[in-house]
Amino acid sequence: MTEQKKPTIECSADGPYVVRGLETLHNSRGEPIPTRRTIALCRCGGSANKPLCDGTHSTIGFSEKKLTDGSGDKKRNYVGKRITIHDNRGICSHAGFCTDNLASVFRMKTKPWIDPDGAEVAAIIDTITKCPSGALSYSIEDVEYRDQTREPMITVSKDGPYCVTGGVELKDQHRGEGAFEEHYTLCRCGASKNKPFCDGSHWHTKFTDEKN
Repeated sequence: MTEQKKPTIECSADGPYVVRGLETLHNSRGEPIPTRRTIALCRCGGSANKPLCDGTHSTIGFSEKKLTDGSGDKKRNYVGKRITIHDNRGICSHAGFCTDNLASVFRMKTKPWIDPDGAEVAAIIDTITKCPSGALSYSIEDVEYRDQTREPMITVSKDGPYCVTGGVELKDQHRGEGAFEEHYTLCRCGASKNKPFCDGSHWHTKFTDEKN
């Protein structure tokens, strides 16, 4: 049996994400969005037909240029008694699943911000597997547990990035240190300094998408 080819995402120059071969596209409510063999997803934030591109990028002068020097792209290790947590702030989309759901481990305004002994290992693992950007991973007894096994899918998050899962191939883009290939988040507000990846800028620009 021939192995099914994975969907792909290509970042067009100063334009949309060109997605090929994707069967599953959902909005933030879990409702399916119709797809075709090739679709163009907005990444400038200005389309009136979100999540699809309507050409607005060409009229507002959207630029895909990175505005970060890459200094934040480092995987830091937080070693605990039973688990080591790995974190790369440079690729975090600031979805808040970690700080909202396990504040005893992921501690805002505290240094170090991660306490790997702050909760049971099972709770830590459960929280890390919900991280949409792949900024977080973990190791137990020197074995790092990384990618999950899921079907290829893109979810249009509420007023936030595209959450990509299932190993959709992102073509010709440099990945952050320790970054996942199974899941990652792509900017759709147009303001990320680390394009094409989300860096949480949608919070600061107050990006909204009432439709999705």
